[in-house]
Amino acid sequence: MILECLRVNILIGLIPALLWGIQPIILLKARGSTIHQLCGTVYGAFIVSLVVYLIYRPEIAMRPFILCLISGMCWTFGQMTQYQAFKSMGIALGTPLSTAMQLIGNPITAVIFFQEWPTAMDKYKGFFALLVIIIGIILITKNGKQDAPGSNHRYKYGFWILFIGTFGYIGYSAFPRLANVSGSDAIFPQAIGMVIAAIIFSFFITEYRVQKPLFSKFSFENMILGLIFGIAAFAYLVSIKLNGVATGFTLTQMDVVVATLGGMILFHEVKGKRKIFFTLLGLLIIILGGILIQTI
Repeated sequence: MILECLRVNILIGLIPALLWGIQPIILLKARGSTIHQLCGTVYGAFIVSLVVYLIYRPEIAMRPFILCLISGMCWTFGQMTQYQAFKSMGIALGTPLSTAMQLIGNPITAVIFFQEWPTAMDKYKGFFALLVIIIGIILITKNGKQDAPGSNHRYKYGFWILFIGTFGYIGYSAFPRLANVSGSDAIFPQAIGMVIAAIIFSFFITEYRVQKPLFSKFSFENMILGLIFGIAAFAYLVSIKLNGVATGFTLTQMDVVVATLGGMILFHEVKGKRKIFFTLLGLLIIILGGILIQTI
């Protein structure tokens, strides 16, 4: 009986990994520009967050509400840059790099601002795990590049825009911690922040303003991306209650496996046996580093 419950808990914990891994695969097949996909994502995520809010009916004070709203705005920025990077470098390379950057950025932020890893041994283990992740990044960046004309420029653009967008994802994780609220309390104000940021980008970035994405049919078509994200986020909240934060978070890192293999198999984004081998090796090393961080 205990074993069966454990299996069920693990399966629930893998739902976010599966859905978040499928999301970028669907993204590459979705119609419309980056801003259409972004607006569709936040619309779908808002619908799911509203359902979660109606289920839990959390009470949240003004200060935590504003911090969580800012968190959602940060996420929209990170997601926008990630979508742009995926179109430039593909998901087989972009997904593990984005994951690795977040696995490095979030712990460093936690150490500096939240005094995590308080002991010397924690710091040794933590920075060893970060070194492992960096090795994985090097393997992917050295062997993931393609030889087609212009591919190196697109790769560099994708890499640096992912790096910039990582600060958005760090804010997405950090502000709810400042607010000291649970995930079920944070999800609705975060979704409001996501929508606000998408509206700001739509009105104030010239390239996007011309496309008038807020009520475009392409934006509404892309709501599937947000529904997938929102359902995965809700499943993650359930998972951390059943499996704990460390195990729940570690299970979500399997999304990078789904997305990377999807990009390699379905879109043939990495070609050549040597490049495929080192990309997969780098991916496994990044996952190992993520697991090591969660054991501290």
